[in-house]
Amino acid sequence: MADEQTISKNIKERTGEVVSTKMAKTIVVKIKRRFPHPRFRKIVTSYKKFYAHDEKEEANSGDTVMIRETRPMSRTKRWVLVQVLEKNRDTVADTA
Repeated sequence: MADEQTISKNIKERTGEVVSTKMAKTIVVKIKRRFPHPRFRKIVTSYKKFYAHDEKEEANSGDTVMIRETRPMSRTKRWVLVQVLEKNRDTVADTA
């Protein structure tokens, strides 16, 4: 029998840019996806917005973040912030 630690679940992770931080403990992340068009084979870029839970409110607008799928926290929130990969340079310059 396999240990519980060795069993890995198929947990989705996405990387994107923070669009909004106006809600309490919630960020809106825009994910960019590039794929060839099924018929014409031209590279198409599509965007999708995800609502993610930010417990410590550490992400700011323009930051590049990694989010992970989790249990539903509200009607629209099904993702949680894992880490801030890159801070927005404009925001960092304003606080310094």
